[in-house]
Amino acid sequence: MNAPVLAVSNLAKHYRRGGQPFPAVDDVSFSIGPAETLALAGPSGSGKSTIARLVLRLIEPDVGRVEFEGADFLALSGAALRARRARFQMVFQDPLSAFNPRATVARVLDDPLRIHGLASRTERPRRIAALLERVGLEAGLAVRAIHEISGGQRQRVAIARAIATRPSLIVLDEAVSALDVSVRGQILKLLLDLQRQERIAYLFISHDLGVIRAVAHRVVILDAGRIAESGEARAVIANPQSAIGKALVAATPRLNRTRP
Repeated sequence: MNAPVLAVSNLAKHYRRGGQPFPAVDDVSFSIGPAETLALAGPSGSGKSTIARLVLRLIEPDVGRVEFEGADFLALSGAALRARRARFQMVFQDPLSAFNPRATVARVLDDPLRIHGLASRTERPRRIAALLERVGLEAGLAVRAIHEISGGQRQRVAIARAIATRPSLIVLDEAVSALDVSVRGQILKLLLDLQRQERIAYLFISHDLGVIRAVAHRVVILDAGRIAESGEARAVIANPQSAIGKALVAATPRLNRTRP
């Protein structure tokens, strides 16, 4: 059996609300294998995005362990952390807020290549054109500003930026929720194609169980920062055992019947 790309053990993060501590994430453990998609589902405030920020070390946990590609990710610092981050990328819900909207597409894609020393200055234009082609965009789009292109194009650019460093894991935080249905389907197909071809693992965060059922191998359902249930995605969605799982399915009419 392949070793996990990401292994999270007993992760916890507490904040204070009204002077009282409350658990944003409480004793969460899971793992993701190569070329596997693990989805985190749950209502607003259930801890999904906090977990994403914790595993990416955008915030630090109170307790717990995060192993990435066999290394203690929480113990890394300096050059070792920067090198490992190249293998661990994120795609946000709204790339317009994640990027400088006035930056060109070329600048957005040039940054990871330059920062991680992946291509020389003369090589980078060719690599940028290849990345755009890889995500179904024309090379000529490179001269356009981020704010000048469509939402679907921006999300493709965000994916191109994420794969520029040839990562083994990408965190996708509500990455298709702001797109219309037709564009959403195109982006999901792109993600699945990239996963098959590059063996990228995804930590896929979404409130949409229909999308999760379409793309995820396994799902973890969260409630108030804790794991309510987990398992094979279609099996859990077809027959949820937890109260929150049943509520999520009931709130999504198209999921009331299983796919034939």
